[in-house]
Amino acid sequence: MKIAVVAIGRLSRSPETELVKLYVDRGTAAGRSLGLGPVEVVEVESRKPGKAAEAEALRPHLADSHVIACDERGKARASRAFAEEIGTLRDRGVRRLVFLIGGADGLDPEIVKAAQGTLAFGPQTWPHALARAMLCEQVYRAVSILAGSPYHRD
Repeated sequence: MKIAVVAIGRLSRSPETELVKLYVDRGTAAGRSLGLGPVEVVEVESRKPGKAAEAEALRPHLADSHVIACDERGKARASRAFAEEIGTLRDRGVRRLVFLIGGADGLDPEIVKAAQGTLAFGPQTWPHALARAMLCEQVYRAVSILAGSPYHRD
């Protein structure tokens, strides 16, 4: 199962960008033997401002995918539960899993409603660069949990 983080906006060179790359590479490498990956980040630019225009820019990247929208009102999960969900989707035959990260104002409500699930990082508001890094780390952590690696400790 391929895993994609599809996000509005491009990250410039920053420590967060390096973290994203590190965890994407780790998740891809660790997931090969598990039928997970590659892990990729797709950066999407909207030609117009606003949630609706951003949703239109995101839609082409969602075809034939199980979509989980990152949303502050979404469902928070413990790392093991997150890993189990990814493993279950893989075992059900899902070929591509997409996590959506919206722009500065979040995702359009219609795209959140159309998603098969939601994900929240808690009640705090996080900068997009950090949210992207945190999501990529959690994807790597999930893969390592499924692989039985000692990376995650309860």
